[in-house]
Amino acid sequence: MLFSSITFLYYFLPAVLVLYAIVPKCMKNSVLLLASLLFYAWGEPRYVFLMLFTILCGYGAGLLIEKWRGKRGATIMLWTSTAVFVGFLGYFKYADFFISNFSAVTGIPVTLLQLALPIGISFYTFQILSYVIDVYRGTVHAQKNPINLAAYVALFPQLIAGPIVRYSDIAEQLDTRTHTLSAAAEGIRRFILGLSKKIFIANLLGELCAQFHTTADSSVLFCWMYAIAYSLQIYFDFSGYSDMAIGLGKLFGFDFMENFNYPYISRSATEFWRRWHISLGAWFRDYVYIPLGGNRVSKGRWLCNILVVWMLTGFWHGAAWNFILWGLYFAVFLVMEKLFLLQYLQKHRTLSHCYTLLIVAVSFVIFGAPDMAATWDVLRGMTGFGGLPLISAEALHYLRSFGVILLLACIGATPLPRLAAGALQKRAERVCIVLEPLTLCILLLTATAYLVNGSFNPFLYFRF
Repeated sequence: MLFSSITFLYYFLPAVLVLYAIVPKCMKNSVLLLASLLFYAWGEPRYVFLMLFTILCGYGAGLLIEKWRGKRGATIMLWTSTAVFVGFLGYFKYADFFISNFSAVTGIPVTLLQLALPIGISFYTFQILSYVIDVYRGTVHAQKNPINLAAYVALFPQLIAGPIVRYSDIAEQLDTRTHTLSAAAEGIRRFILGLSKKIFIANLLGELCAQFHTTADSSVLFCWMYAIAYSLQIYFDFSGYSDMAIGLGKLFGFDFMENFNYPYISRSATEFWRRWHISLGAWFRDYVYIPLGGNRVSKGRWLCNILVVWMLTGFWHGAAWNFILWGLYFAVFLVMEKLFLLQYLQKHRTLSHCYTLLIVAVSFVIFGAPDMAATWDVLRGMTGFGGLPLISAEALHYLRSFGVILLLACIGATPLPRLAAGALQKRAERVCIVLEPLTLCILLLTATAYLVNGSFNPFLYFRF
């Protein structure tokens, strides 16, 4: 079930909100858990039992680790539970990748498992891992109530696309949280804005990207249009879903961390990754990079740590070589910046911004390609070495058709709309009191019309 669907917007969510509002405080987490299981089972009825088993393992592991704290048994339980969680993720997400590569290297024909990927498994696996690790570190207490822990892991607002919410961030909110009209109003506002980013920008850009993949009349111009459009599509798609998740969280009394902070205004790859998918970057930093030694080791070991973390970051996104290449691609630039490049970038504002946009656009060509061959085709086309004409009639047609939305997306990816809205509110506060809810209602109704019409409505992060 997608947030951007009629079923969710006008049936599931209203029913859950009404039931959540009328039950006593002691039952609110139970309602959230049942709603989350129904939400997940809607698209993955078989794999809901896998998620429940993962939660049960995490619950038992947390209790035993706390009971045996400081003893060898706690360490054994930590590694055992980690092996179970990572094993599930590896089996369902990466088994065919390793089998196919083994077959390619050895020449031995092996039948692929062809397993369906459980929706959101990458996200909820990282959440339950962070819980167990934090209990082992002693930064949180083990959750005694299995319903509370299950509600945390399965919480439908952030289940399928994040942000990756750590147990330590909402442990207190699971037991005691407040519900206010102002928080609910902010939640509705945030949700509608996220829905609008998804429907009006990401989906339209997705149509342009889909046309590029089916074109028989490509050109250098069209390759660059695709690279820019896909970079913006994945930003508005994913950040839109994060906005919707944060808004839904506020409706139920939770405060989730921000996941994006205008990454396309960055002036280096280092800054970009402080602003893009913040929850994922923080997870790898705290649970992989720092435990490996971070930068408090020899230079060779430090470089190795960076490569390992970014290879895993890429691999987390998908079981394909282009994702691994994508992660290592960023690792190379991050290493160069830390060694010498950053000091030059800081002196040249415009140049550093152009450099960042260029490497990010190229990175998403690698990220979004169905295979390595397609990646090289687009990259060669962008450089002019692919034998393509500079401009084609089809590229000009789509530039005219999508030029306005590309321009709006470029502006929308900066803080300018937020700053303009803030300035307007200061100058005409009374007008904004009426104008803002009216605008939100119009956006919701227009988005509904798009959905009823059956418009193009993909979700890129379902494959993660």
